[in-house]
Amino acid sequence: MIGVIGHVDHGKTALVRALTGIDTDRLPEERRRGISIALGFAHLRLGDDEIDIIDMPGHERFVRTMVSGATGIDAVLLVVAANEGVKPQTVEHVDIAVLLGITRAILVLTKADLVAADEAAAAARAMLDFAEKAGLHPVAAPIATSIQDGTGLDAVRAAMAHTVGGPGDRLDAGFAYLPVDRAFSIAGHGTVVTGTLRRGVLQADAEIEIVPHGRRVRIRALQVHGRTVASAEPGQRVAINLRGVEAAELPRGVALAEPGLLAPSDWLTVELAAVSGAAPLRTTMMLQLLFGTDEVPVRLRLLDRDVLEPGQTALAQLHAVRGVTLPARERFILRLASPAATVAGGRVLDPAARRLRRHAPRTNDRLRALAAATGDGVLREAIETAGGAGLSLPQLARLAGLSPARTEAALPRLDIVRARGDVLAGRAVFETLMGALPRLLAARAAEHPAGLSHERLATLVPAAAPALLDEAVRRLVAAGTLRQEGGLVRVPRPDQERAQAQRETQLADRLADAIRRGGLAPPDAPDDAPSRRMLDRLVRAGVLVRTHDRVLKRDVLFHRDAIDLARRTLAPLLRTGDGLLVREAGLALGISRKFSVPLLEYLDGVRYTRRVGDRRLLVLPDL
Repeated sequence: MIGVIGHVDHGKTALVRALTGIDTDRLPEERRRGISIALGFAHLRLGDDEIDIIDMPGHERFVRTMVSGATGIDAVLLVVAANEGVKPQTVEHVDIAVLLGITRAILVLTKADLVAADEAAAAARAMLDFAEKAGLHPVAAPIATSIQDGTGLDAVRAAMAHTVGGPGDRLDAGFAYLPVDRAFSIAGHGTVVTGTLRRGVLQADAEIEIVPHGRRVRIRALQVHGRTVASAEPGQRVAINLRGVEAAELPRGVALAEPGLLAPSDWLTVELAAVSGAAPLRTTMMLQLLFGTDEVPVRLRLLDRDVLEPGQTALAQLHAVRGVTLPARERFILRLASPAATVAGGRVLDPAARRLRRHAPRTNDRLRALAAATGDGVLREAIETAGGAGLSLPQLARLAGLSPARTEAALPRLDIVRARGDVLAGRAVFETLMGALPRLLAARAAEHPAGLSHERLATLVPAAAPALLDEAVRRLVAAGTLRQEGGLVRVPRPDQERAQAQRETQLADRLADAIRRGGLAPPDAPDDAPSRRMLDRLVRAGVLVRTHDRVLKRDVLFHRDAIDLARRTLAPLLRTGDGLLVREAGLALGISRKFSVPLLEYLDGVRYTRRVGDRRLLVLPDL
């Protein structure tokens, strides 16, 4: 994808027509006035390679159009007329290209037939010097051309072929993103949109989302260079036939994206570079943000300084007057509205940010590291920047500008901890949290000997996400470093715990012995909290059996020895005759109804006996 840039009336459209045979001035007004107003599109096949060409308007009034055309191109073809040299829009177009990260350049000197050979040579040298100082990397020396006799056209085609396969700024994000530059209707087909596919792959019949509106539609068909295709790849110019939407519902500035991945935001955290020669930029300035095919007023908020001088870089936030929707790592341009001028550009670091504190060294260090990172390093830095707050998988994908699936696939390569709810944190941060918790609890052991609740513990580490705190506590408890009882967490106290365990064992023995000695008429169980805990433990261990007196609505506890005695006593009587009445069973055991009824109901419950009318029959043989 090559964008043709340069000053108005320097022969860009004529050059494209001479190279491709395609007239990119399609509008009647363009042909009448002799200048390009809208983006023009052409393509050229060179051997096995196909090159898309975007002819960009050169007039200063159409810089916004030029920026939308530059979105997604791989290289620029810079046009300078030999008889005029570098002009103001030449400079602004090159500034915009460099700010968008497009530095590979083919330098073409047009109208060489209008000047003498030595003047053409001087213009070429000046052009090369300007391009290199501006930050472009020419693929060859400037090529002098004339469309009148075809001079230099083959050399231009050869230079274009040389750019194919070179390094580009396209991110393999795993999700589709296409800023829409045109929307129109075709009779019998419905709505068609066109644009440059910035990221991911588009598939025919796939669902796609219109952002920032959030409306989902389906792709009916795709075309590349007028040919119907099943899918489109990043960097291709694509025409997309959409179902279920009218062209009027797709104004300039919307984009198509993978459903559910991008959301509007008023705040963007960005890495910013100021244009050399532009006016200084100050916090609170109002600027025009240009990205994709959209333009939005924003207020500048510098994070690491108060003034951004020309040629410098900075960390900043942009506060938009309305929500904007774009992926992380996407490039943008900033312009002054009046007098109109390009002043800066950069990349989005966080497309769904919150307002950050200015002049915060730690925050700025993290943002610089995030800006410098590439590949998996972007994911690592995003996780490190989050610290103990952690990131969900969708949040991490948003910061990296990747699909959740692509992010998920990268996680095994990262040194992270994954907690409940897919909360992710750096291992070093998580281990610091695990080291801090025992110290914090130990410092408060005297004041809170029983321990602290999770809610109270969270107030001691407010920077930690609840899911990460829970995960740290779980691992520390599993390792024996912490104890968790009754919802309270504390540090172990070996001496106290041994003494406590001994006291509890002695209490359990006393309670069990008292109930055992009571036989089938056991004493009422004590109702204090320590005794209740020990009785519950004895029931769970099978030493005691809990039954219930429904009349008095109270529990009755029998020792297991008493239950065995009752079974042995009743078994011979239950085997003969028609079973036993409650009164008869009580007489045989020597107990009142207060104990015989709960006992017999327990035996019914364990299917030792079965009640038929008022009598009990034996179900299981006595062991």
